[in-house]
Amino acid sequence: MTSKKVIISAFSNLYTDQRIEKICQTLHENGYEIELIGNDWGGAEKMFRPYSFTRIHLVSKSLKTAYFEFNWKLYKELKNRTDNNTILYANDLDALLPNYLLSKNLNIPLVFDSHEIFSEMPAIQGKMSQKLWRYLEKKIVPNIQFMITASSGYANWFRNKYSVNPIVVQNAPRKINSVIEIPENNPKILLYQGVINPFRGIDKAILAMHYLDNVIFKIAGDGPRKKEYEDLVIAENLQDKVQFLGKLLPEDLRKVTLMADCGMSIEENGGESYYYSLPNKVLDCIQARVPLILSNLPEMQNIKSRFNVGEIIDNHQPENISKAIKKILDKGRKEYQQELEKAAEILCWENEEKKLLEVFQKIS
Repeated sequence: MTSKKVIISAFSNLYTDQRIEKICQTLHENGYEIELIGNDWGGAEKMFRPYSFTRIHLVSKSLKTAYFEFNWKLYKELKNRTDNNTILYANDLDALLPNYLLSKNLNIPLVFDSHEIFSEMPAIQGKMSQKLWRYLEKKIVPNIQFMITASSGYANWFRNKYSVNPIVVQNAPRKINSVIEIPENNPKILLYQGVINPFRGIDKAILAMHYLDNVIFKIAGDGPRKKEYEDLVIAENLQDKVQFLGKLLPEDLRKVTLMADCGMSIEENGGESYYYSLPNKVLDCIQARVPLILSNLPEMQNIKSRFNVGEIIDNHQPENISKAIKKILDKGRKEYQQELEKAAEILCWENEEKKLLEVFQKIS
C-alpha cells in the first residue's frame, strides 16, 4: 500500500518553528511521506531534516505584500505537488486559503492547525488587514472538517464562533528523560525566551530589576521591540542587570533554559489571541524543571491550578513582578521540583502526538 503524502505549509522560515518540526517528525516516523513548504522571509538558515522541505523565495519588502506573494506562490507549489493520495496541512490562517481552494477543487482532505487566533493578534488590531483576515476566517473556518489548535482556550473560541470542534494539540516539548542538575547560580538567572513583541511583559520585567539584587535578567530571542527594550535598559541604567542573548538555535536555547533559576510568561491581555494562549515557553520551562512567574490569564491559571510550577503575578506593575520573582528565588528551584516533575510527565509531546495521530487515523 502506498503511504499517504502529507504536504505541510506555513508562512515560516521553518528553522525555529518547533511545533512544525515535531509534527513533521511524528508523521514521518509513522509512515507518512512528508513534504514541508515554508519561505525565506526572515532568513533561510541551513536545515537538516529526514523528510523533504523547500522554502519559497519571497522578494517582498513588507510583511503585508509578503503574505500575498507567499499565498500566490504557495498555491502554484501545492498545485504542482498535489494528487489524490495527498493530505494537505495548513499552519495558521496565513497559509490556509491556497490549501483550502485545492482541497475543495480536488476533493482531498485538509487539516488546519491554528497555532493562535491569527485574526485577533495584537499586531493587526484596528488595521485594515485585520478586517481581511477576519473575512477569510469567517468564510473558510466553518467549512473545515479537521482542525487542530494549540490550547483549550483557542478551541473554545473557535467552537463558540464558528461551530467547529478543534482537537487540542499543545505545543509541548519532547520529554527530557536525563537527570537534570540544578545549577548554583550567583547571581540568579531570570529568563525570557521567545519573540520580543509587545504585550509580553518584557519591558515591565526590565523595570522590575530595580527591585531585585543579585539577579541577571537574560532575554533570549529577537523581534520588533528589541531595539526599544535595549534603549530602555540604557535609559534605566540597568546594563549590569539585563542581557540580550539574541536569537538562539533551538538546541542552544534548551541549554540556556536548563540553567535558569526562574522563567517568565507574563503576557498581557493584548486581545483574544494572547488572552487564550498557552505560550510555548511555559511548557519548555516545565520540561526543563524551571519554575515560572505567570500571568493571571486562563490557560496559565489552569496550569497553576493543576501543578504548583511557579507563582502568578498580581498585576504587571514592576514592583509586583519583582515580588513574584523574589518568592521563587527565595524558595529555590529545588522546592518546585516535585510539582514540575508531575507536570513534565503529562505536558510533553509524547502525549500530545497521540492526538495528532488520531486525527490522521480519522482521515484515513
